Amino acid sequence: MRHLRLEKVHISYLSGTGPDGPIIPRRYTLTHSDLTGDLYLTIGRDYDLDQLSPWYTRLMRDEVLADWQSEHNEPVLAVHCHVSGGLVFGPARLRNAIFRRELPFALKVLRFGDRRLFDANPSLDTVPIVVYFHAKEATYNVREFWGTPAEYQ
Repeated sequence: MRHLRLEKVHISYLSGTGPDGPIIPRRYTLTHSDLTGDLYLTIGRDYDLDQLSPWYTRLMRDEVLADWQSEHNEPVLAVHCHVSGGLVFGPARLRNAIFRRELPFALKVLRFGDRRLFDANPSLDTVPIVVYFHAKEATYNVREFWGTPAEYQ
């Protein structure tokens, strides 16, 4: 896994959300700049639609979205990756491989970016991470368990 360069991580909170909560609803929007390598993590009650609206981001669809959910009355961190469908750049096979290669680093950024929430709620470090790879092809349209947030510290 790549080394996290803290000066490249930019964290912002949308209105109604702070470093310590709320947990539900709490959504993460993670994008990056291919030119600078900077990472932009927005934490809020909703996804940061402004962060997702530039034409390049809409074309590439290489953002990682996540949110806290409840499954069987237990917390789960659900992560969403858009592999194919709609107007996206690149074939599903390539996009799937890139998401799988980069996702451990993205989870590390997410865990680092919301470290105060995890410090205030240590039990969240042990909840399952469920990743949804969204694709129009059944081969790539899958749901997988990717460990726990503690594994990405």
